[in-house]
Amino acid sequence: MTRTTPQRPLDVEALFPELAAFRGTTTRLHPRPGTPGLSASSVGGPMLWPADEPWPMCGETHGRGRGLRPADIRRSRQILASAWEREQDPGPTDEEREALGELSRKHRIPGVSDSDPLPMIGLAQLYRRDVPDLPAGPDDCDLLQVFWCPFNAHGPSRYDLNLHLRRRRSWEVGQVLTTPPQPLVVGSDGFVPEPCVLHPEQVVTYPFAGLLPEELCARIDAWEDALEEEAEQTEDDGTTEPYAYQYDLSIPPGWRVGGFASWHATDPYPMDCLTCTAPMQLLLTIDSSEWDGGSGSWKPLEDRSRSGRRHATPTEVTVGRWGELNVFACPGDPEHPHRWSIQ
Repeated sequence: MTRTTPQRPLDVEALFPELAAFRGTTTRLHPRPGTPGLSASSVGGPMLWPADEPWPMCGETHGRGRGLRPADIRRSRQILASAWEREQDPGPTDEEREALGELSRKHRIPGVSDSDPLPMIGLAQLYRRDVPDLPAGPDDCDLLQVFWCPFNAHGPSRYDLNLHLRRRRSWEVGQVLTTPPQPLVVGSDGFVPEPCVLHPEQVVTYPFAGLLPEELCARIDAWEDALEEEAEQTEDDGTTEPYAYQYDLSIPPGWRVGGFASWHATDPYPMDCLTCTAPMQLLLTIDSSEWDGGSGSWKPLEDRSRSGRRHATPTEVTVGRWGELNVFACPGDPEHPHRWSIQ
């Protein structure tokens, strides 16, 4: 099933004609639970990985011998999904709650060193044929594969993520690795994606307001303030909120490729290539949810009848405390190290 973004509630370029010069596009991936194949773009699906090529490993020193077992995480999700789909008395029974409690118990793996190679988790693979805003890779690479370490214990703060991105020519892959190595335990269930098929859709997008020219940003802020004041003065029952540039008119929520990064959790800061100093471009956004109370106007038309957290979090991936991960790439040389920010 395709996914269709509703028309924006207001024509933002009619309100602010200068925005036409900043208009861009982004491809919303719309991941939904399914059974993707090797040759499909997916989140959490099988990776087209050569059998004779080493699987990505995390080599940083950090704890990796205690956590949740991936099989337990998947079993918990199955129990909860079945429980909430029951027509009568939806929700887990006492017996299911007991099982869920046991499945949520952390396990310790004896003899694991903090420096042992740790298999990374295949997070997503994207074929350029499916994703209009996915930039061409070096030497005509048509496939982008994304991996991450299932522990946020990296960098000087010991709370950073460790990502690995690989570009390749899909037609050059011969024998495929059918049983890739998997971590025995993970730091949290949000590191384990549910297999999802994608329904890519290209939509119009505009930059984060704080990165627009100062005068234009000030006018947008004044417009939003006026809308809020008008709403307070009317006899609104409080069930609707005034439209906002950030949440309704510029940057869509959810997994997407290209476009502009949101900086709603921190002030914007330069994201320049550490190799050549060129300003980097947003490559991929990994979001904890497809929509929430503040971004509900972006909810696809096909999902209008669906409500609740379960439908808004199809991948089960969680970034930080329900945030989003923006991955940036160097426009001059995609092989230069990537950078990312969490919002």
